Amino acid sequence: MQMDATAEVGARMARRMVMAGRVQGVGFRPFVWRIATREGLVGWVRNRSGQVEILAQGTAAALHRFATALSEEAPPLADPHLLALETVAPEALSGFAILDSDAAGSADIHVPPDRFACDACLAEMNDAADRRYGHPFICCTQCGPRYTLIARLPYDRPNTAMAAFPLCAACAAEYADPASRRFHAEPIACPACGPRLRFTPAGDPPDVRSPVTPRPMPTGLAAPAVAHAVDPDDGRASDAEALEAALTVLRGGGILAVRGIGGYPLLCDAAAADTVARLRSRKRRPDKPFALMLPPIGWQAALARIAIPDPVALAALQDPVRPIVLVRRRAEAGLPAAIASGVAELGVMLPYSPLHHLLLVRFGRVVVATSGNVSGAPVLTDPGEAEDRLGSIADAFLHHDRPILRPADDPVCRVIAGRARPVRLGRGNAPLELTVAHPFDRPTLALGGQMKATLALGWGNRVVVSPHLGDMDTPLGLALLRRMAGELPALHGVTPACVVHDAHPGYASTRLARSLGLPRRAVLHHAAHASALVGEAGGEGDWIVFAWDGAGYGADGTIWGGEALVGAPGRWHRRASFRPFPLLGGDRAAREPWRCALGLQWAAAHDAPAAARGPTRILHDGGSGRGAATDERIELLRQAWERGVNCPVTTSVGRLFDAARPWPKVIRRRCHCRSPATPPECGAPIGRRCCPPCRIRRDPPPIARPCSMRRSPRRWSPRPRSSAPKPASLVLASPALALPAARSRTAA
Repeated sequence: MQMDATAEVGARMARRMVMAGRVQGVGFRPFVWRIATREGLVGWVRNRSGQVEILAQGTAAALHRFATALSEEAPPLADPHLLALETVAPEALSGFAILDSDAAGSADIHVPPDRFACDACLAEMNDAADRRYGHPFICCTQCGPRYTLIARLPYDRPNTAMAAFPLCAACAAEYADPASRRFHAEPIACPACGPRLRFTPAGDPPDVRSPVTPRPMPTGLAAPAVAHAVDPDDGRASDAEALEAALTVLRGGGILAVRGIGGYPLLCDAAAADTVARLRSRKRRPDKPFALMLPPIGWQAALARIAIPDPVALAALQDPVRPIVLVRRRAEAGLPAAIASGVAELGVMLPYSPLHHLLLVRFGRVVVATSGNVSGAPVLTDPGEAEDRLGSIADAFLHHDRPILRPADDPVCRVIAGRARPVRLGRGNAPLELTVAHPFDRPTLALGGQMKATLALGWGNRVVVSPHLGDMDTPLGLALLRRMAGELPALHGVTPACVVHDAHPGYASTRLARSLGLPRRAVLHHAAHASALVGEAGGEGDWIVFAWDGAGYGADGTIWGGEALVGAPGRWHRRASFRPFPLLGGDRAAREPWRCALGLQWAAAHDAPAAARGPTRILHDGGSGRGAATDERIELLRQAWERGVNCPVTTSVGRLFDAARPWPKVIRRRCHCRSPATPPECGAPIGRRCCPPCRIRRDPPPIARPCSMRRSPRRWSPRPRSSAPKPASLVLASPALALPAARSRTAA
């Protein structure tokens, strides 16, 4: 008998394969099991640090079909590639098994982003005969939270936020059944085993579990043992009661904070003008547009009533990322003006989690869905902290007890040149994986800028970009930056050997870089813009890049933002810029755009008689409130400007937009970083309100100037213009487009 078995083994071929890429958290091991079983192979598959290892035995033809199917039939969320393939000696095996994960070996970790609820799970959730009917946490191997739920890899349930939820008997059976869609689905859940919803009116303490610490991995393959016996009807009734209480708040014109996948979005009825106004007032967000979430049933009709999306925007809206998509607003949209005042775009999205589906199906109308934070601060994830900080904004909270291990705000995209491009990374598309042509000489951590910060980690030929973290001018933002600077490398099993930060000496990222004790490199803001765009566009040789934005620290210590850079990554030279003008009052000019308007006018006419430089030529009376352009303030600013006190100069195109907006009507305060520039960018109607008539000088001074400088090890110094390289390509850094000159010469 033993000889027969040996002979059978000898007749087979055996191959060991290592698959890398996105192969964990996407149902890849169950997929491998199904393909191997279909082809009659024996062997095993297991996770190791960021990879999947396979041993398969069978005939040569079966092994060939198996290897082909691994890439051609991979699950939708997977992105596998073959890292290693070798022929090994056959073993006496029977059947094909999924083994325990192996944490040994070098890490090649790819952390999957969170995913929207798939159609199969939604169908079960809406089926009254299904045991997961109405369950707000339904998921499978192809959907549900990942990045916000994984504590560490390998991706096993004890290494996730679900470690605190032992499986009920029914879920344990599905988890262990290779034929099930939930075979080794780590976030698997049901009404019996939780998680649970909890409704809390503002001011009441939430009854939620404390954050979990991942437990040691089990020694066996089977799902966690059944630790409790809960009547699923009790869990379903508890969730339904909390859900109905939340809907009552929405129907009554209240503001509801809902704990989702990566934070606490604030929801309210988009048609209730008083509620939207109250949300703006409480959130201290006077004019930054709110996003809208469409009901899943009849969303096409709901969208058609308020917007005019193009086919690319429609496709982006239905993408598995489920981003906020910026679309053209209908003039007769019928929405309160306060949702997106003064702009011709709306940010819309579809529900992405089962909980949001349940809410929006039953509410049946469009809702405002804005980040659960005080403007500028990071999104909140902890129930207690959310109640403390959002208690003055929300009327009630819909909590759940599944921990959110790290925040992820909603992603945003805009259609530019026929392609949906990310404006903000977040839930669903981050961590973003990129491959670079030139490998890093050592693992490098990049700490981002001061506003809309993200982190990036580079090693080998890989770059991983974090979700949007928020602005770094708040204690919460700085604390999150420091925390994620440790978590992002740890999650990927990488130890940074170098840190890169913005050259601005006062930025939070600069201070953090100094505190890490690693070799560090300061990078100019606009050089980083230029290098990123060249990396996106591809190609070699020298480039011309127009880097136009709000502000960035310049090599000469002034504020740049309207630069023409020539060169290539690592050797950019500033060749020209917009003419500088003063920011009256320094940073306050960025918040009170009338100061930019005055500074620009005075700088442009500083040689004219004093009577021609009067501020009333361009400004109406702004009142006497906070930030208003009163005669007294203007006179004080004039004196400060003439003496050169607190009036730094800038070449910023963003501040030029700011300066243009107060001409027809004074904007007292700038309530978000793009408020004055938003109407021109997103297509506000052109007319007296936005572009008043103005006289054109016959001999106007140039608004641009040559500026030939190069970087030396110690300082910036002039460089002869005759030595300027001939650029190979041309790119524009605002918006994020990279267009080789051969394709853009006519437009340029």
